[in-house]
Amino acid sequence: MPQNFLSCDREQELLLPPSLREWLPQDHLAWFVLDAVEEIDLSAFYGAYRKDGWGRAAFEPAMMVALLLYAYAVGERSSRGIERCCREDVAFRVIAANRLPDHATIARFRARHEQALAATFTQVLALCARAGLVSVGLVALDGSLLSGSASPAATRTYASIREEVEAMLDQAAQADAAEDEQFGEARGDELPAALADRGSRRERLRRCREELEREEAGAQASYRANLAWRAEWEAEHGRKLTGRKPTPPDPESLAKRRMNTTDPDTRMMKRIGGRSVQGYNVQVVASPKQIILAAQVAQSVNDSNQLAPMITRAAGELVRAGIEEPIGTVLADGGYWNTSQIREVRARQIDVLIPAKNRKRSKPRTLGPRQGEEADRIEAILDTPEGQALYRRRQQIVEPVFANTKYLRRIDRFQRRGLRACQAEWKLIAATHNLLKLWRAGLAGAEAARPKPLALIS
Repeated sequence: MPQNFLSCDREQELLLPPSLREWLPQDHLAWFVLDAVEEIDLSAFYGAYRKDGWGRAAFEPAMMVALLLYAYAVGERSSRGIERCCREDVAFRVIAANRLPDHATIARFRARHEQALAATFTQVLALCARAGLVSVGLVALDGSLLSGSASPAATRTYASIREEVEAMLDQAAQADAAEDEQFGEARGDELPAALADRGSRRERLRRCREELEREEAGAQASYRANLAWRAEWEAEHGRKLTGRKPTPPDPESLAKRRMNTTDPDTRMMKRIGGRSVQGYNVQVVASPKQIILAAQVAQSVNDSNQLAPMITRAAGELVRAGIEEPIGTVLADGGYWNTSQIREVRARQIDVLIPAKNRKRSKPRTLGPRQGEEADRIEAILDTPEGQALYRRRQQIVEPVFANTKYLRRIDRFQRRGLRACQAEWKLIAATHNLLKLWRAGLAGAEAARPKPLALIS
């Protein structure tokens, strides 16, 4: 008797079932994303296209939104990678309905509709609330460094930027003079394309130079304003103001200022004991079920100025998502300590728990504990077993959000450039994080509702 194997005929014309519904199991993430997109208001996407039907046909916006949401959810953000998956991956082919948008089309759609894509965050949050996943009696705030689409090697000082701009302008002037001599009054190519194009390196360098000059002017103005305030205070009170006097700006500080010429909005950032990153400080507020309530991109490595703005954003997102429950308590690590911001948040009837001192006794303390009413109040709470148990929930709530994003989904750098574009991308990343949570909650609910075998029932 011959051996018995299933046939393997690669010349067969149809290897997949004729119906897309049979290509994937019904509980697959792709079907869930398609169902979620049907619940999202896409009017902002459709409104960007002509209503008279003229022009070349565009890909269906609903399909493109679903394609990007699914791609970000599974950690594929490269436009070329998405194009390749639309050829090779069954789930991508289902979402694209066997259409094949090329990488340029995908990249243009993402750039053209970046704000509309970011706005899906609020609508996905509303879906999570309807599923009972959002509770805000206790929330946690944290930040992490995310690399920008820029190399640290492209960071230059003001002096070197100015020198290169002047060299390029000299080159342009020489090109003008040479072509005037060659062509006279006739039409010629006055400048090389790299110099004439507004998006060229020269324009980017000029922007960097002007931004550095603005930063220096701001520092000078802040110093003068501080001096004027001190003088006014001393005149009013008739005595010298105690404390350290403001340090005058270094005359050479402008020449030493640095900026990245690839993405001027990025900053060189380094956490204590961590590696340096040319990028941004990304912030999230999360609920106990690890649903992101607010997502923001900051340019400051210091978290101490992020507490009040992030809680304000979270409250705004909750209102827009139709969630009426007020935020009760905010948990954050010691890097968020800012007495004035803690008072501002508490004035809104929201409690704040941020350690006023280093509670890890095994580590040497580099700074003394914070002082004042807020420090005494918080430390009194954290000295109780109940307070310690409450604060330990911070790690359980918010840190897995970054672990899932940066390590499981491999999202450790931005694809876009510029603060506005990166902010839109970060909200899209947060929206897909929430979509995954919603999908997994549905799977867990279906598994719990499935009848148990009699042998497991006791």
